[in-house]
Amino acid sequence: MNTAIVRIELAPGYSVSRVLKGGWHLAGGHGTVDSEQAIEDMKAFVDAGITTFDCADIYTGVEELIGQFLKKYKHAFRSGDLAPVQIHTKYVPDFDRLGTLKRADTEAIIDRSLERLGVEQLDLVQFHWWDFDTPGYVEAALHLTALQQAGKIRNIGVTNFDGKHLNELVEAGVKIVSNQIQYSILDRRAEEDLEGVHQKNGISFLNYGSIAGGFLTDRYLNSPAPNPPFENRSLTKYRLIIEENGDWNFFQTILAQLRSIADKYEVGIAEVAARWGLQRPLVAGVIIGARNQRHLHKLKKLAGFSLDEADLKAIRQLISQAKGPSGPVFGFERDKTGKHGRIMKYNLNEK
Repeated sequence: MNTAIVRIELAPGYSVSRVLKGGWHLAGGHGTVDSEQAIEDMKAFVDAGITTFDCADIYTGVEELIGQFLKKYKHAFRSGDLAPVQIHTKYVPDFDRLGTLKRADTEAIIDRSLERLGVEQLDLVQFHWWDFDTPGYVEAALHLTALQQAGKIRNIGVTNFDGKHLNELVEAGVKIVSNQIQYSILDRRAEEDLEGVHQKNGISFLNYGSIAGGFLTDRYLNSPAPNPPFENRSLTKYRLIIEENGDWNFFQTILAQLRSIADKYEVGIAEVAARWGLQRPLVAGVIIGARNQRHLHKLKKLAGFSLDEADLKAIRQLISQAKGPSGPVFGFERDKTGKHGRIMKYNLNEK
């Protein structure tokens, strides 16, 4: 089986691995992190061809941790012993600051990311805005454009932008290369909300939630429905998405179908779910929240098989029976009073 991780050009002259190493699980709330081991795990991922890391200004300690990795192996990068890496971070202004945000505020956070990572230019900054009813998101995106022109940012992306508001940024002249969104077999909101805008403007999807925080794995096949409290916020979040699709019995039907397809390729349910994401139109890559290298051998298998039309048809027929979710991308999560919004943390940048 071919295990070479495929690369894709996200922007002219800028390529990324189609499997990206997510950083959220290295932040607080997901268990103790051994920094030395985490750095060695990063090297193992790069050695395996997964050279693109995803992090954020609000992921506690993660930019610093990646910065330590870059510093430790700087000579290996310079000599060519270690392949170049791409670091994608985010700009997530606090909810309480949205109405008063100035360019100086934006630049201060970008400068902080540069310092934490120990780099002179950020490869990709993905912009998030909590509340579109609060004006200022176009201006904030234009602040990023100015910082791009100043050389501090190479590429600009967004995260969790729906079609209407993404189009506003494009019309304002912001050159956007990607939109990081929750997109999976369990969450297809992007298909009706975003594909037109993305295709028209050459914007790629970067998917998170491809395996629903671990729910789309063999671990949960034939298991009883888990009850809260869950061990981390990720599981809480994706349990709600499962409920949008239907009851736990329907979710078991989904897992059983994916297991049947997985048997065909001698892989796991998670690999089938991630492979489905990679084969969706306009998807450049899937972000997998692997805390360590324990599952690295499984990620390599993603390059060794493709779902055929029979597989895709079976999945289409199954998810057509789902109740939801529907509506704009990240729509549920923006409602601070709803069950999805209540678990979000809206003010993390000042901590």
